[in-house]
Amino acid sequence: MKIELSGKQALVTGSTAGIGLAIATGLANAGAQVTVVGRDQAGVDKAVTHIKQASGRDDASGIVADASTDYGCKAVIEALPEVDVLVNNLGIYGGRPFFEIDDAAWEEIFQVNVMSGVRLARHYAKGMQARGWGRIQFISSESALNIPAEMVHYGVSKAALQGVSRGLAKVLAGSGVTVNTILPGPTRTEGAQAVMAELAKERGVTAEQMEGVFLEENRPSTLLKRFATPEEVANLCVYAASTQASATTGAALRVEGGIVESIS
Repeated sequence: MKIELSGKQALVTGSTAGIGLAIATGLANAGAQVTVVGRDQAGVDKAVTHIKQASGRDDASGIVADASTDYGCKAVIEALPEVDVLVNNLGIYGGRPFFEIDDAAWEEIFQVNVMSGVRLARHYAKGMQARGWGRIQFISSESALNIPAEMVHYGVSKAALQGVSRGLAKVLAGSGVTVNTILPGPTRTEGAQAVMAELAKERGVTAEQMEGVFLEENRPSTLLKRFATPEEVANLCVYAASTQASATTGAALRVEGGIVESIS
């Protein structure tokens, strides 16, 4: 199978590092003209340079905006009015005891993880529908299905994305536009590596050993038995953005290493 996205314009939020950057790079490698979104110019410039070097293409671009806000989303839309592929990757996470998650923390995680994608999809889906082709993805998590006790608000926000995605897929039924969520599991991003390094110091083990300890204690049902790489997650996203994935919509596509104890 050769995935070919030449002539397609793709927008990936939260894409200056980690899974977002891997997705943007994968889409560029498949021929898409990619635009990354980040909150600071240096990070955006670095990501654009990385994508150009990795893909051998010179048409990647960036937008500096805080897509977790209404005005930030408006800035993105003003800079890039139409896209063919929208990947809502922007998200935050962090462990916090339930009784210490105040209203502000709930509101923040909802604005970043849910409303950023809602605002952009609400705009871009209209153009996709009118043109009869488009791909919308929401990057969710296995935590949407296995709500983690250590970060309930995060799991709830990702579960909300499942509902948004399924509902929007119904709205766009028969239009040629597909809408799906992608469910990664623990992934070796820069942020995750920093967390593992900090925990490793506390436990007196190496960062690599800490990944195994974390999985054993927090995700014991994993079948992969290791953290995924951002590129492994991105591979599924690139496929879901392809013309070959035209019959896949309204789905929750799992790339979580078998953590979820379900065969459906």
